[in-house]
Amino acid sequence: MVAIFAVQAFAAEGGARADAAALYLQHCASCHSPDRLGGMGPALLPDNLARLRKAEAVQVIGGGRAATQMPAFGGQLSRDEIAALAELIYTPVVPAPAWTEADIRASRIQHVDPKTLGDKPVFAADPLNLFLVVEAGDHHVSVLDGDRLEPIFRFQSRYALHGGPKFAGGGRYVFFGSRDGWVTKFDMWNLKVVAEIRAGINTRNVAVSPDGKHVAVANYLPNTLVLLDGDLNLVKSIEALDRDGKRSSRVSAVYDATPRQSFIAALKDVPEVWEISYTKAVEDIPVGFVHDFKQREGSFIPGYLNPRRTVLDEVLDDFFFTPDYSELMGASREGVGQVVNLDVRKKVANLPLDGMPHLGSGITWDWTGPDGKPRTVMASTNLKSGEVTVIDMASWEVIRRIPTRGPGFFLRSHSNSAYAFVDSMMSKDAKHILQVIDKRTLEVVKEIAGEPGKTLAHIEFTRDGRYALASLWENDGAVIVYDAQSLKEVKRLPMSKPVGKYNVWNKISRDEGTSH
Repeated sequence: MVAIFAVQAFAAEGGARADAAALYLQHCASCHSPDRLGGMGPALLPDNLARLRKAEAVQVIGGGRAATQMPAFGGQLSRDEIAALAELIYTPVVPAPAWTEADIRASRIQHVDPKTLGDKPVFAADPLNLFLVVEAGDHHVSVLDGDRLEPIFRFQSRYALHGGPKFAGGGRYVFFGSRDGWVTKFDMWNLKVVAEIRAGINTRNVAVSPDGKHVAVANYLPNTLVLLDGDLNLVKSIEALDRDGKRSSRVSAVYDATPRQSFIAALKDVPEVWEISYTKAVEDIPVGFVHDFKQREGSFIPGYLNPRRTVLDEVLDDFFFTPDYSELMGASREGVGQVVNLDVRKKVANLPLDGMPHLGSGITWDWTGPDGKPRTVMASTNLKSGEVTVIDMASWEVIRRIPTRGPGFFLRSHSNSAYAFVDSMMSKDAKHILQVIDKRTLEVVKEIAGEPGKTLAHIEFTRDGRYALASLWENDGAVIVYDAQSLKEVKRLPMSKPVGKYNVWNKISRDEGTSH
């Protein structure tokens, strides 16, 4: 009701704004809901539309969107009316709308009875060498056979999937999170959407335990971390408040830390990292002052599915785990880097990072330097600087800053490959260029150039590392397959803006060349 009131208040201001509110209720509310929180269509709120520029929104309103149920209104509305609608949907709702536990439970959809699903794949392909290709152009997902390098299935997804799909159950199930809060469970073996639930209004990403029994959802709006069971039933919604319960925060990221049997979450507005154990074999969490731990003289809460806090001096926006998951490397949007030990629950080192490192897409590998000393290194792209930063994971020192064509988003490799691929998709002039880094010399050894002006990004390898698949990130784009040794193009598969590709084996085995 708050958001509906906001639309009515928008109308009460008169003039073009009143026209926009009336037009919205007449033409948009049936699909996007009167409160703009989404229905058949996505939520129309500024944060949820972050990937869509206002000029693009004007084009979508006027011309519709291909292969979706979004019609074209250019024949019904004038240019001024379309512009007014675009202005409306980019106007924040004040106060911010709520999404309660009752709302979450009421949103759940059971598409298929799990008892009717077979326990063997319905296709002949290797189930561990499948890819999921997220096609943002028309909001679909394609299932790709990684051996034949051909699609075997395609289905419609929710709007603006975000944070990457998460596999569970040995690769049988995959869970998606959409920007407007929907979590979807898909059975890879039966190629069916099993269930969905809306866990928030603006969601960052989801994390899933390997057995698929626990799901965590990080929300910007409302400020919550939502916990679901493997059938997408609500377990609890945790309000993201600081240790004193006074300051609220968006949850910027949540990831599964499999060896620890826990989820790790970062808060965007509060300098805390949370660890939420999903095993009952975990000690209780002290709250407040404790006189004697052994005698339990003090207040405790269960350690199972409750946040254990690490309080920091600086906030973390995104992070990357060390191979044993005992520590995480994190950075704020301002580029402040720090290493946090999850066992002692404190910062143990600073990271000398510049710009805006994208640690969430970092990778690791074993490297031997000129001194002959073997070490494990981590490398990350940077959203503001044209470099790949290579860090020694023992000393936390920067070994090399590899110059790139421009700020990049994705860095990918494979344990069987000598190369790492990096894009420059944040660069205006070089977004069509992939650069190939030799992991032994830490030098760029080749450039793969696409058509100027079109984005070439996001490499993912086949299970064995033989082929590297890139995205031609356009509505009339393609998945481009390269031989990972010769670096020559093998074939192209037409796709509609394939923003990401995810290989089952690389994800569930946590291969060093892919992100978590």
